[in-house]
Amino acid sequence: MARERDSRSISRRSFVQYLAMAAVGGQTFLTSGSARAAVEAARDARASASEWPAMSYRKLGRTGFNASRLVMGCGASLMFVSKDSLLNAAYDAGINVFDVGYRDYYRNAEENLAPFLQKVRDDVFLISKAPADIEVGDNDTVGVQQAKNAARIWSQRLDASLAELRVDRVDAYYLMASYNPSLIRSEEIYRTFQDAKQAGKVTHLGLSTHRNAQNVLLAAVETGWYDLAMIAITPGGWYDWESKSVLSGSPPMTELRPILDKARASGMGLVGMKAARHLAGLPFVGWFDKPDAFNGYYNEKLMAARLSAFQRSYAFVLAHGLDVVNADIQSLAQLQENVVATTTSPSYFA
Repeated sequence: MARERDSRSISRRSFVQYLAMAAVGGQTFLTSGSARAAVEAARDARASASEWPAMSYRKLGRTGFNASRLVMGCGASLMFVSKDSLLNAAYDAGINVFDVGYRDYYRNAEENLAPFLQKVRDDVFLISKAPADIEVGDNDTVGVQQAKNAARIWSQRLDASLAELRVDRVDAYYLMASYNPSLIRSEEIYRTFQDAKQAGKVTHLGLSTHRNAQNVLLAAVETGWYDLAMIAITPGGWYDWESKSVLSGSPPMTELRPILDKARASGMGLVGMKAARHLAGLPFVGWFDKPDAFNGYYNEKLMAARLSAFQRSYAFVLAHGLDVVNADIQSLAQLQENVVATTTSPSYFA
């Protein structure tokens, strides 16, 4: 993804870092012939040579877990390859929450996460997720038999995930793609979770959604069953999975704060996702990067900070109602960038 350039003068230390970057990038280009790979290698070299800020933490709702404010999203990152060095770097940076998901969507991600987990399992909060695969409208009422079938599929996918991860238990299991409030309120879903909890397979119930998020979140508050909610939200408001942009007609995040506060007051930990996805665009369909899309929501202090557009979005959402933010991290440079954004967030809104 494109990053904004720093126009300030380069210090002697930075100059040395840039020389190292050029050497690493050049060697990568000679080896692979890929300019993109060379640029990523150079960025990673700079990140590894830099000092990183200390991670900040927040109690994750009624789970009581003192979570790093940056969550390592492992699904897309580990779909096709293992990245133990990146996982180790995230752990060393203080990240203690790792999020992944079931094989049918995230391919080999759980399998590729397993070796790392063998070393750190007792020290991290592990999340997996899967949908219930039910075809209903956003606000349709789910029948009892539909809910039973959905709960059975969801439960089977939990067992498969445990096998892939090579663990006996996950700390939280999300009902993924939770766009229907009726399913959120389903006794069948909750009973299935309770059975899995009693069997020692999971500790906390969660949900994740890119769609109909406001109604879903309020339904979860109403039940009192859900410990975590991962919601797609941006500085400009709710994220829309279909358009890959801000949901049409959504109020900005500042106006959604009362809903977020109500959810957190109920005991739910709030996890943000897709905070910056809108900025990256989708070049293959003609949607190009939009680094300025959220600038109108930022104060002068945040705009003056030495941050990229992506960093600003993460810093903003963490300061406006979220406990932590989940980021899809593909490289060491992206990891460092996200660590800086999350740890310095409070300083821009004092």
